[in-house]
Amino acid sequence: MGGSTAIAIAIWIFSVLHQTGGALSDGGCDLSQGQWVYDTSYPLYTSKDCPFIWKEFDCQKNGRPDNEYLKYRWQPTSCQTPRFSGSRFLESFRGKRILFVGDSLSMNQWQSLTCMLYKSVQAKYSINRIGGLSIFSFPAYDVSIVLSRNAYLVDTVPMRNGNVLMLDSITNGSYWRTFDVIVFNTWHWWLHTGNKQTGDLRFGNFVEELMGSDDAVMALVMEIEGRHGVWVAGFGKWIRFMV
Repeated sequence: MGGSTAIAIAIWIFSVLHQTGGALSDGGCDLSQGQWVYDTSYPLYTSKDCPFIWKEFDCQKNGRPDNEYLKYRWQPTSCQTPRFSGSRFLESFRGKRILFVGDSLSMNQWQSLTCMLYKSVQAKYSINRIGGLSIFSFPAYDVSIVLSRNAYLVDTVPMRNGNVLMLDSITNGSYWRTFDVIVFNTWHWWLHTGNKQTGDLRFGNFVEELMGSDDAVMALVMEIEGRHGVWVAGFGKWIRFMV
């Protein structure tokens, strides 16, 4: 998995362990400040250990020749971190539901966590995909870890001239609120242009037609960044009042 994904997963897991009696040092600890350290006891799993890993996340099978990058772990500067324990994690979340919602980064995080848990506890599991949802469950612990594919988080409505992002509409929000833990992610899809775009995106009354010039591209990027700022503020408000 990528460096940013590993850090995000590590910070979240360490925070959970800290809140549920894990082995983190007492007192304040900024988990985002630290460094990668080489650890010969790693990795926590390999792609061969995870029978349900998706082919796009299997670096070794896709031809990467080295494996030393798998032996690094994240070490915060101001505290000691416990080694990941799948059983302790699942006991902490017994009867709970965890949701990852967003784009491929969320997908990577969900895949990494489920593989870590599978390798650690070797408990019976079930995995199902229903539309844009992937549901991974451990029946013995009554724990579900769900992935919802939603690159923009807000509603996207198909229109004659392209897709419209409804910055003030989150239809899926009522479903998200049924979960005990929600991990959101979005960003890079907002900046895609040309054939990498989902469609001709419109934000409210804004419509931008790329003419192929650098000025047009920069104007589009600046406009999208501004609109993304509006989205961030609106989504933050939704979180405060709805979650």
